[in-house]
Amino acid sequence: MDNARYDEKDISLSDLMTQWPQTIPIFLKYKMLCVGCLVNSFHNVEDACKEHGVEETVFWADLHQGMKYPTPPRG
Repeated sequence: MDNARYDEKDISLSDLMTQWPQTIPIFLKYKMLCVGCLVNSFHNVEDACKEHGVEETVFWADLHQGMKYPTPPRG
């Protein structure tokens, strides 16, 4: 996790929220109960968005805004 990048698609939710705790309110804003979930170390943003019916592109944009990073191009 030490070399984790904020735009790394496969970063686990656990690592993401540990590295950038300011993302936790964003998960809660979308009513995603990933915070404290036992499987958050196995799921990534794509998994969580599919599970909760959230548009991934919009969610990533919100995460990046919360992290104070620009939204990188997604390919």
